[in-house]
Amino acid sequence: MTNSVRAAQPRGTEKRRRLTAAAAQVLHEQGVERTTLADIARVAGVPVGNLYYYFKTKDELVQAALSEHVAYLGELTARLGELPGPLDRLRGLVAAWVEQRELAARYGCPTGSLASELGKRGDGTLDAEAGGVIRRLLGWTAEQFREAGFDDAEDLAVTLVSGYQGMSLMACALRDPGIMIREGDRLLRWLDGLDA
Repeated sequence: MTNSVRAAQPRGTEKRRRLTAAAAQVLHEQGVERTTLADIARVAGVPVGNLYYYFKTKDELVQAALSEHVAYLGELTARLGELPGPLDRLRGLVAAWVEQRELAARYGCPTGSLASELGKRGDGTLDAEAGGVIRRLLGWTAEQFREAGFDDAEDLAVTLVSGYQGMSLMACALRDPGIMIREGDRLLRWLDGLDA
């Protein structure tokens, strides 16, 4: 971003952005229930009193973290969209998951972990928003399978994304990033078998 563009941003935009990114990070690392607003303010480098100017409640910060997940997914799928074919894009998706193996082994999948925790609250709002992020991933994945000519694209998308969620959960539960590598290889072989 150039200085002229940065100067044109409304005051506080950068601080809000730092808070949003910090919320995504801290909620992933600590979970919703263990995270305090002070934790997020500290990671963002913002005085805790200033946080209330941007976010009145922890739920608003959870929503901001979910928007971070949506933005990350958009950036990832845009990069993958530059690959030549739909199965190449899906292989790239698996590779991106495996690249995050250390993070997954420590904290699990950022969106999956958050969706699981929010689902237990059962308030019907934030858990639905977290599910919406996963639905976006499923939709993009199904679109790739459809483009590759598969009639059962939605089912294949669920299989692929479930494989990721499972390997992420197991890597975290066992603190073994190698699971991500082994299961990622298995998913790639599965995709190659579909391509045959």
